[in-house]
This record gives sequence, C-alpha cells and structure tokens, in this order.
Amino acid sequence: MPTIPALAKAEAAVANAAARVDPMRYLRATEHLTGAFGASGFGARAEAFARFFGTPKFLIGQTLIVAAWIAINSAGMVRFDLYPFILLNLAFSLQAAYAAPLILLAQTRQADRDKAMAEADAQHREALAQESLEREAEACRQNEALQSLLEQNTRLTVEVNALVSKINSLTQDIHDRVTARP
Repeated sequence: MPTIPALAKAEAAVANAAARVDPMRYLRATEHLTGAFGASGFGARAEAFARFFGTPKFLIGQTLIVAAWIAINSAGMVRFDLYPFILLNLAFSLQAAYAAPLILLAQTRQADRDKAMAEADAQHREALAQESLEREAEACRQNEALQSLLEQNTRLTVEVNALVSKINSLTQDIHDRVTARP
C-alpha cells in the first residue's frame, strides 16, 4: 500500500503539472494572425471597415444617401450632378475599387486564421489523445500493482490463518497439559 509521503509526492507532481499547463499553448503559433490587416491601428480600422460593408446599417445608409442624391439632383435643388449622375457612378466605382480588395483581403486572412485555428485544434486533440493513452497505460500499471498487492495480501492472510490455527493448537495443547490431572 502506498505510504503517505508517496501519496503527497504524487499529489505534488500532479499539482505542478497542472500549474505548468498553458491553456493557450496551442494557439500561440497563431498570435501573429490577430487581425486581417495586422495588429496596427490602421489594420484594425481597415478590418472594421471591411466587415461593415455587409451589414444592414451600411446597405440602408447607402440606399438612403443614393435616394437623397438622386432626389435632390432630379428636383433641381442643386445642380452638381445632373442626370445621368456621372459623379454618383464615379463614387460607386471608387467605393468598389476600395471595397473589393479590402473584403478579399479580409476573407483571405480570415481563411488563414481559420486554417491556423483548425491546425491548433488538431494538435490539441492529438495531445489530448496522447495524454489519454498515457493515463490509460498508467492506470494499467497501477491496476497490475494493485493486483500484485492483493495477491500478496491473500498469501499473508493464508499464512496468518495458518499461524493462528497453529497458535490455537499449541494453546490448546498447553492448556490440556496444565489442566491434566496426574
């Protein structure tokens, strides 16, 4: 049976191993992929802008601006972009020229992040499987040791029973001799 110091040593080893485990260890390799355009302020703003293009706020806002642009110029309130709205077409072209590369770049970098995260997840699952196999092997070793201890205990119990029987026999023999009448 394990002694108290052995149990304390095993518990300390488990505590030390748990303290050394970094829950983010598999994601450290992907830290450089924090943003689609890098970790700079420009990168964060560019990614936020690229993400904003597909939102309902952007689509509704753009629709309202275009409707107001057409209404104001068609009604003759201002005369800076008359029908066929060449300036409005130029604005759309300029927007598309910047939006498309930003969106594509964001998608490409997001795909890179997704791939890196999938690889980190696969490494984590592999490490968990390996640790599970190691725990299973350790459990088998402990089971064998326990079986050995049980067999030794059984042998000792048989020996103790034999000795107890012998002691009872000797005690009875002594008792018979002492109480025998001459």
